[in-house]
Amino acid sequence: MALNQITDPDVLILASCSQTLQGDYADEGKEWIGSPFAWIKTRPSRQIGVIGEKLVAGFLATKGFDVVRSPDSQADRVINGERAEVKFSTLWKGGFYKFQQLRDQNYKFAVCLGVSPFDAHCWVIPKTVIMAQWGAGNGLDSQHGGQAGTDTAWLSVVPGQEPQWLRECGGRLGDAAALIVRLTGRKPLP
Repeated sequence: MALNQITDPDVLILASCSQTLQGDYADEGKEWIGSPFAWIKTRPSRQIGVIGEKLVAGFLATKGFDVVRSPDSQADRVINGERAEVKFSTLWKGGFYKFQQLRDQNYKFAVCLGVSPFDAHCWVIPKTVIMAQWGAGNGLDSQHGGQAGTDTAWLSVVPGQEPQWLRECGGRLGDAAALIVRLTGRKPLP
């Protein structure tokens, strides 16, 4: 709608303010132009986690892993017979991933997949490591404050600048696949 189509003077003021602000946001998201992952950024946040689960399942299935949905909400997938939680993040503006809602549930390991415009990173973190590192000041902190805030954690990761404990959990997709083999004790199917 062009400004000359607006008849209400208050809407005209608001539209003018909007146009002034538009320049502040013009460059936002440009780094994702042409990315095969750009469409994910357009989806509502409630869908993005499901998309991440499907990306992990699809990638691992192409590598020969047996991946099925978990029979309950305590894990997202069962990979080679082991329960796994899947966390997904697109690269945030500050150059980091943030994997949210990590909980003390019934899973053996978490698969944390992060996609940037033209790269991807993946860490496979045993639950025992998550519980040991939670709140230790190494990027894995309680997500919410207050007394009730100790049930969920989030992990902030700058690719290439991971703390030592996380470097042992992968970083590249191939590393993650190798760790899943080690954690499940089963090689992918041919």
